[in-house]
Amino acid sequence: MSDDRKKVIFSAIQPTGTFTLGNYLGAVRNWSPLQDEYNCIYAIADLHAITVKQEPKLLRQHTLEAYALLLACGIDPNKSIFFIQSHVRTHVELSWILSCSTQFGELSRMTQFKDKSAKHTDDVNAGLFTYPVLMAADILAYKSDLVPVGQDQKQHLELARNIAQRFNSRYGDTLVVPEPYIPKTGAKIMSLQDPTKKMSKSDENPNACILILDDKDTIVRKFKRAVTDSESEVCYREGKDGINNLMSIYSSVTGKSFDEITSEFAGKGYGDFKIAVGETVADALASVRDGFNRYINDKAYLKECYTKGAEMALKVSSRNVSKVYHKVGFVDNELYR
Repeated sequence: MSDDRKKVIFSAIQPTGTFTLGNYLGAVRNWSPLQDEYNCIYAIADLHAITVKQEPKLLRQHTLEAYALLLACGIDPNKSIFFIQSHVRTHVELSWILSCSTQFGELSRMTQFKDKSAKHTDDVNAGLFTYPVLMAADILAYKSDLVPVGQDQKQHLELARNIAQRFNSRYGDTLVVPEPYIPKTGAKIMSLQDPTKKMSKSDENPNACILILDDKDTIVRKFKRAVTDSESEVCYREGKDGINNLMSIYSSVTGKSFDEITSEFAGKGYGDFKIAVGETVADALASVRDGFNRYINDKAYLKECYTKGAEMALKVSSRNVSKVYHKVGFVDNELYR
């Protein structure tokens, strides 16, 4: 008999300020269409954010802004479970159980721990070391079948799979072992000033990064200043990192192939192409900017959405985590439902 159950997708993003164009085209834009095909569970990962020092007031602000921004990007709280991570206690509760099925050596090999430790030498805390276990708990609490992952998160998903398999081996088939979900579309967007590096909002050069809430004039101006090469032909080939990056962006927004883009701009210079890319991106992001302004100024609606989302998330995850509690040998607690 075929299984007609919709598969569960889980994804979360940290509230570290406004998302970049890279975040949007590479990941966030793809979340909305998934809602019609899968049971989607989305979260603002504020618990993960505090592995590095945060200003409390700014963290609260960024969390609400991230929630409003994802609503503006198409997350529908009537289709998906969409919540703030710290509002759902089961994540940290399951994290402790799973940490007892995680080996020290596994965590010590996590490349992001090594990278962040090098960047934050004054605060190499235990949370920074163990947060991949919390990430595993985020995923496993909902019996997630699929997790959208980029290159930098593959190692963490593999750890979640190892933890689930180890737990199931010890206690019986309890946790769903998640698979990676590779989006059909989504380009890796590079810096506009150094196209050999990934676009990042932490870049010291403000012209290197497009923020999805930048206004049209700002977006067009940044694209006009984008680094290219000494040639003039708009085409995709090795050695043209700047133009290749702009073509990838234009292709991602318009759906046009590289050959179509080359034909469109045949006989035109880089200046025309840069303006076209900037205006196209700005126009594509206009509805996101408008939606964000609407949602962020309606605090009552935001609270209604994230409260409802947390209630739904707690109901689903409590049912799953209570089974984990029973399997490890804890005395059943009628309050834990």
